[in-house]
Amino acid sequence: MKAVFAGSFDPPTNGHLNIIERSASLFDEVDVVISVNPNKKYLFSEEERMALLKEMVKNLPNVEIHAWNGLIVKYAEQAGAKVLVRGIRTTNDFSYEFDLALMNRALDGKLETLFIPTDEKFAIIKSSGIKELAQFGGDISRMVPKCVENAMMAKMKK
Repeated sequence: MKAVFAGSFDPPTNGHLNIIERSASLFDEVDVVISVNPNKKYLFSEEERMALLKEMVKNLPNVEIHAWNGLIVKYAEQAGAKVLVRGIRTTNDFSYEFDLALMNRALDGKLETLFIPTDEKFAIIKSSGIKELAQFGGDISRMVPKCVENAMMAKMKK
């Protein structure tokens, strides 16, 4: 069975990696899908996020990285996926993700959503907070993989 884990991944975090690894242990195939929104401003380009995620999952043979700029239910249908995986950090996340799951279910009644709560140690990790912390020279080493930390530090120096 194939699952899809979609997000902006700007930047990809240890929390994202935790959900990807756990999904990879549950499903035969996992497509990690970088959502591309041309109206949103990203720190990392689509290509940079793809390269970072590929580096992060290189030891997970059943995980592939893709980019998509449309409805995720359409991607899942095209890819033959039956499950959308969503990571949950807080009750606020759950409220948002629950509404999204209902909308996705209305668009494709055969597609299920699986909520995976993050490991406790990753509950406070949020991409926007990591970007702000890095901007002010804070230590992000426990929040992101080394490849992401290096890429962020290089971006902040520019």
